Amino acid sequence: MVQGWSSTADAEVVRHARVIPLDVVQAKGAGHAGTAVGLTPALYMLFQDFLRHDPADPNWRGRDRFVLSAGHASLGLYLQLWLSGYGLEMDDLRAARTLDSRTPGHPEFGHTSGVETTTGPLGQGIGNAVGMALEAERLRHVLKTDLYSPRVWCFASDGDVEEGISHEASSLAGTLQPRGLILVWDDNAISIEGATGVAFTEDVAARYAAYGWQVLTIEDAEDPVQVRAGYERAQEMSDAGPVFVRLRSRIGHPMPTVGGTAGAHSGAPGADEVRATKEVLGLDPELSFSMPDDLLAHARAVTERGAALHREWDAAVATWRSDNPAEAETFERLAARDATAALPALAELRANPRAAATRVASGAVLEQIMPALPQLWGGSADLADSNGTGIRSVESYVPATYDDDTWPGVVGGQLLHFGIREHAMGAIVNGIALGGLSLPFGATFFVFSDYMRPSVRLAALMNLPSTFVWSHDSVAVGEDGPTHQPLEHLWSYRAIVGLSLVRPADWVETVDAWRRIVEHPGGPHALVLSRQSVPVVAEDSTYETGAARGAYTVWQRGEGTPDAIIIATGSEVAPAIEAATQLSDLNVRVVSAPCLEWFEMENTEYREQVLPAAVRSRVSVEAGTDQGWYRWVGTDGRAVSISGYGQSGAGDELLKRLGITVEAITDAVRASVAQVRG
Repeated sequence: MVQGWSSTADAEVVRHARVIPLDVVQAKGAGHAGTAVGLTPALYMLFQDFLRHDPADPNWRGRDRFVLSAGHASLGLYLQLWLSGYGLEMDDLRAARTLDSRTPGHPEFGHTSGVETTTGPLGQGIGNAVGMALEAERLRHVLKTDLYSPRVWCFASDGDVEEGISHEASSLAGTLQPRGLILVWDDNAISIEGATGVAFTEDVAARYAAYGWQVLTIEDAEDPVQVRAGYERAQEMSDAGPVFVRLRSRIGHPMPTVGGTAGAHSGAPGADEVRATKEVLGLDPELSFSMPDDLLAHARAVTERGAALHREWDAAVATWRSDNPAEAETFERLAARDATAALPALAELRANPRAAATRVASGAVLEQIMPALPQLWGGSADLADSNGTGIRSVESYVPATYDDDTWPGVVGGQLLHFGIREHAMGAIVNGIALGGLSLPFGATFFVFSDYMRPSVRLAALMNLPSTFVWSHDSVAVGEDGPTHQPLEHLWSYRAIVGLSLVRPADWVETVDAWRRIVEHPGGPHALVLSRQSVPVVAEDSTYETGAARGAYTVWQRGEGTPDAIIIATGSEVAPAIEAATQLSDLNVRVVSAPCLEWFEMENTEYREQVLPAAVRSRVSVEAGTDQGWYRWVGTDGRAVSISGYGQSGAGDELLKRLGITVEAITDAVRASVAQVRG
């Protein structure tokens, strides 16, 4: 070993590689080179000697996970993926931050091989990493093996540990103590505004110790001996719980003038500074984007290490499968996301509907199907019994030190308790989903979904099978007042591309919604549920003809093309039907539309069948704002909605005061019909 490196060639690779981000950013005139340059030695050693990965098979289930929470330092990750042989070439590095490149400005899951999650909004990667580690513990519990439980390495910046989401996620990890989680903080004390001391002075290592993490410090990111010793110690310590590593670095090192300043954080360092840096390193200042072929070949020999690890893992898996056939069969179900075992319970629940709040119906579904579906797990941000996720038929995921009998459970149990940490819950759920063997959910009141919106958006951006269960869905929450009564939230979340928002009308639609979610996870879902009881309205539908199609005819007075159509969602479907029955002189159709996104996935013929274009008299009914409804009701239509905040009072009285009434619906239908008829 040469001064901490495995060979002299490693030191040479680092010497040449660390100026490539400078070349990239200088050529572009924009970007973030400083962190990538400063962390090149630490990241190179991690990918070469510690990270368990196989560049020839980026999706190998036995791999460790690397999360770059500081997504702006993407060049540092791309540099290691290039050096390790993940398919990137020098031209890809040159093309960073350009349209259609494989090296976008921030890492994007599913876009670049070797990128484990989409990061950029600071702190999200820390939450994702905690989720990955929690899933690893759950898989140990379910599969009775470590073979599918990776070690998770997360690199974070000063900005990451400043963000509130990192506090939430790290606090929960300190309580639950997932093993194999190593968070490396790049402590360079510089942000885009300059020295972080202007706004950030706490003892971060002490904070993590207070959370319950094990803490160690690597004093010099430039010293390979210290870095190696720190990584080795972190790995050993992580067998007992999460580890926080304080890695002291100088941003942009070894830039002689810009290094260590805010100028290194972003933007072109300047041709003179790049030249001077190359001279400091003993490199030819006239060469750019340069790496000797023999050194690149040396770096890419890491693929041989990965292949050997992969072969060893394959042999161990074969032995485990032979010795543990039941657990092996469970793994196959997890990998296939097989929901077959839940179908009998779902059929039974659908066949026996009752008037109830849809949050209650959802809870009844989870109570019955979670024991049959080990892949379906998650929990609530401290509101479990209120939002229907206080499931007693499965074990809770609790710390080993938990000694209360309120939530019986084990480490790796099926029901998570997130505490009052909505934003971290969203990122953790996404991290669990990224593992590929789970269908996770996180629950809270709908109005508090605003606390987790960035995580929900990232779930949609990554097309993850995350489910967000949001109860208390309208002003019908009642007595808690406007602070707890969502208003604009339905259309706010429908605006997120890729998110399917489901607002079921009754027990039957709730059962159907959960069946579609577990059978066809696809991208993220938001299940929006009522606090108040609602009658059964969809008992005449089947799974194939009802809520699972997004929108369907739930009631119609006559046959053929109707005179008018009422489109309603959730708890407003029942009053819509009542209003239609009172319009005895009109052939009125009531369409229940629990999920407009699912409906839009249907073919044109079906959409025309439910909402004929020829019918211009349309009324939407929903206890929220009307922003998006005119797309569906047209210029001749009307929207029965709410335009102002609620008050503290009984939910049913509040709905009447704010205009969600049968009379308002009938008046709107007649007004629309009159306008169309002239």
